[in-house]
Amino acid sequence: MNDTHHTTDRSVGAVFLVFLRLGLSCFGGPIAHLGYFREEFVVRRQWLSERSYADLVALCQFLPGPASSQVGMALGLLRAGYAGALAAWAGFTLPSAVVLILWALGISQYGESMPTGVLHGLNVVAVAVVAQAVWGMARHLCPDVPRITLMALSTCTVLVLPSAWGQVGIILVGAVVGLLLFKPVQELPHDPLPITIRRQTGLFWLLLFLVLLVGLPLLTALFPHPVLAMVDAFYRAGSLVFGGGHVVLPLLQAEVVPNGWISEAAFLAGYGAAQAVPGPLFTFAAFLGASMHQAPSGWLGGWIGLLSIFTPSFLLLAGALPFWEQLRRQPRTQAALSGINAAVVGLLLAALYQPVWTHAIYTAQDFALALLAWVALLFWKVAPWLVVLGCGVAGWCLAG
Repeated sequence: MNDTHHTTDRSVGAVFLVFLRLGLSCFGGPIAHLGYFREEFVVRRQWLSERSYADLVALCQFLPGPASSQVGMALGLLRAGYAGALAAWAGFTLPSAVVLILWALGISQYGESMPTGVLHGLNVVAVAVVAQAVWGMARHLCPDVPRITLMALSTCTVLVLPSAWGQVGIILVGAVVGLLLFKPVQELPHDPLPITIRRQTGLFWLLLFLVLLVGLPLLTALFPHPVLAMVDAFYRAGSLVFGGGHVVLPLLQAEVVPNGWISEAAFLAGYGAAQAVPGPLFTFAAFLGASMHQAPSGWLGGWIGLLSIFTPSFLLLAGALPFWEQLRRQPRTQAALSGINAAVVGLLLAALYQPVWTHAIYTAQDFALALLAWVALLFWKVAPWLVVLGCGVAGWCLAG
């Protein structure tokens, strides 16, 4: 692979290899991923201009779903068509998904023989990771009093009225508040994206997205089956998340824990372990699918969970790309997005308390360990996998 010159290879294999390298090395969460992508595809490979890349990032942040994964799919799509989008997703996603499925199988088979306190240490590190995400997102997305107020009201509402659909309602209210109260952002100069998808095709993908979003719950109600229930739960979670991977936590928890599919402790242990692997945090769905207390579980459950949670991301991206040039010219679009982002920070803050904090912090020692992990991540810039490993060892030592 040529890392220093403008590359002309548009083959699917070339796209897969580039993203596989990123999938094996991209630690640090979605913001860090976007930085890696910019360095790789704008600076080194010159697949697109700086302005085009910024425009692509803006689109993917506007859509529900994992922004960094959608940017990767879009880069593959613009480079090598639909097969390129699949290759980019596979290369970036599969390394962490495989590791998390293996971790889930290890917990299910050898969990009782693991050193006491290791899983609790992973629960504690989840507190630090979510707190870091809340801190970073609030600083950038809630810079003034109106958006801080919207964030706080969103947090209070979801804590008092916890439900997956309630969270969707909060996001919609955030959009309305943004339209009514926030000043529209002026359009900036940009380079048009090289989009080849026709509008009719985009409408087909958007219609398919809506049909699945509405139809899967109806099918599950009419024909109860574990596979249908899993696909429905993970598809809805992937369809309704604004703000990146960490925000999917409350939606997934509301689906898999109350239904008895996975225990709260295993849920948080998997979430903590997901911080130690590179790639998108949405691969946490592979861990959950593999950990199910009912069939399908294991490798089959992991792949079902993974494909179900990422499918809406592709459908929305392919559907929205043909309309983005027209949509971005609407000044109220960014105003609505400002309200959505503030509400999303509120949802994540609520998740920091319930279930992350309430199921991990029981003693002063737990709080001290979480505080040190948070400082290590945010200020000392320690690699996430080292923080996760350190908390696991610390939990073992404290339990002894």
